[in-house]
Amino acid sequence: MCLVAKAAGPTSHDVVDIVRRALGQSRVGHLGTLDPFAEGLLVVVVGRATRLAPYAAGWRKTYEGVIRLGTVTTTDDATGDVTGTSEAWRALDAGAVRSAGAALVGEQEQRPPAFSAVKVGGERAYRRARRGEAVTLEPRRVTVFDFAVTEWRPPELRFRATVSGGTYLRSLARDLGERLGCGAHLAELTRTRVGPFALEEAVAPQAVTAADVRDPALLVADLPQRALTGPEREAVAHGRPIAAREAETGAIALTADGRLLGVGEVGEGQIKPRVVLADA
Repeated sequence: MCLVAKAAGPTSHDVVDIVRRALGQSRVGHLGTLDPFAEGLLVVVVGRATRLAPYAAGWRKTYEGVIRLGTVTTTDDATGDVTGTSEAWRALDAGAVRSAGAALVGEQEQRPPAFSAVKVGGERAYRRARRGEAVTLEPRRVTVFDFAVTEWRPPELRFRATVSGGTYLRSLARDLGERLGCGAHLAELTRTRVGPFALEEAVAPQAVTAADVRDPALLVADLPQRALTGPEREAVAHGRPIAAREAETGAIALTADGRLLGVGEVGEGQIKPRVVLADA
């Protein structure tokens, strides 16, 4: 894995392609899309480490950005067509705006934007929306751990938010505008943190080298670990299960000689290898 600083403009897929060429790797992915207009930290996974991505899907993400009140758009951001305007923001003060922002905190059902990569009938929602089709997406359970208005310059507010994976910041902007009765859209967005990693650690995609690729074990550092003996290591390397210990449950990071060998899942008294990184 490596930490990449995405600029506004390219898609996350564009960034992955740049890193793929820079490293000469065919298998490259990322941990969470950033919209083209957004910038910030993109955690890129490389080679066999791409199979570890699901174990980091729950990492919290922190953002800073700007929400513009009084204008609603088709995409819930500044790239969309304006569908409505309101001057009701003129009656708001900083206290009302901060209170509405604080009310966004907590576990909730969030409706993704119509222009999103969520699939509807096997097709990306944004493709249907671009054709002018009415797109209604099912809400998904997300958590907003923190939402703070850091500056109020009407009709814009600057914010900082920490959210669960899968949370749409465009939807938060839309929902805040609805709470305030004036509508809103996301005008700027920067992802500053993903899990334990900060934007300050990242490099430009064009500058990525093999020296920037980090130990894939970092992707499963939150999992319980099991150091394997010689016969256990041999079994796991060949994809065979090993006996689980009494206290072991769920996903287990399997190590040998201080290095990550793979990840197993406990079931029926065994640890069954789900991801194997090392060659047999």
